[in-house]
Amino acid sequence: MPTQTIKQCEDKMLKTIESIKKDFSTVRTGKANPSILNGVTVEYYGSPMALNHLASISTPDPQTIAIKPFDKSVLKAIEKAILTADLGFNPSNDGETIRIAVPPLTEATRKELVKQVKKISEENKVAIRNIRRDGIEQLKKMEKDSLISEDQLRKHSDDVQKLTDKYITNIDALAKEKEQAIMTF
Repeated sequence: MPTQTIKQCEDKMLKTIESIKKDFSTVRTGKANPSILNGVTVEYYGSPMALNHLASISTPDPQTIAIKPFDKSVLKAIEKAILTADLGFNPSNDGETIRIAVPPLTEATRKELVKQVKKISEENKVAIRNIRRDGIEQLKKMEKDSLISEDQLRKHSDDVQKLTDKYITNIDALAKEKEQAIMTF
């Protein structure tokens, strides 16, 4: 029973790590990255669709993102969706492909993006700590209900704390890696 609680904590912590990786992929670095466009939805025949379902997105060079729609009739809608997504890009449409020139980041922009990374990382650390708290509360309830002994409570609580430390270290490493990518020219 306590091992099941620990396993649930670890599963939730793993989901938090996946979430932070997804969040970090949407934060710009100095290079063109197709994942910047992950949140863009395009109105296609009356229903919203993810941009990557309507077009192939590539980076022909480090400063350019190329979007080649599977259906050319959606070019204008894609262009409009990118503009309304407020990503700071000005797409150019040549009739077949939309190109986005990714401008180099200024020092001030880099610092703002690093702040954003730190905020995302802190929010996810809080989520990990909340998972720890919930897990330990479940273990304490088991001890109160005489399902486990006080020694088992202490041992399993230590296991949950070790998991917490491991995943917080993991978040710190991911954040540091993203900050370096942002600050590298």
